[in-house]
Amino acid sequence: MTVRIDLIGFVVADMARSLEFYRRLGLEIPAGAESEDHVEITLPGGIRLGWDTIDVVKSFDPEWTAPVGGHRMVPAFLCDSPAELDQLFADLVAAGAEAHKEPWDAFWGQRYAILRDPDGNSVELFAPLPE
Repeated sequence: MTVRIDLIGFVVADMARSLEFYRRLGLEIPAGAESEDHVEITLPGGIRLGWDTIDVVKSFDPEWTAPVGGHRMVPAFLCDSPAELDQLFADLVAAGAEAHKEPWDAFWGQRYAILRDPDGNSVELFAPLPE
């Protein structure tokens, strides 16, 4: 038996707000997808990202409740440079994203920043620091 990761899914309260956030991160999400209850895209390399409304999740898991306190999975997006990271962070915050940790130079050799998506999930940005 071979198991491989194929899809990473997000449960969202507001599909339009969530997709707009991820579009601003550079993901190519088809126009009009915001009116759907389930959306998925395939990234280069074949992994899929998916978004489901709470209603969809509750249709097959009626006892589902939103997690409380803490995040157990965090998508991290690679930027080409520290300057690109800083600009993307500023653009996302200006568009209404919540800044959790402003960009900083991490001791492990990367420029790093943390935002919250519209559903409160942590989303990280990182870029290699010049040597």
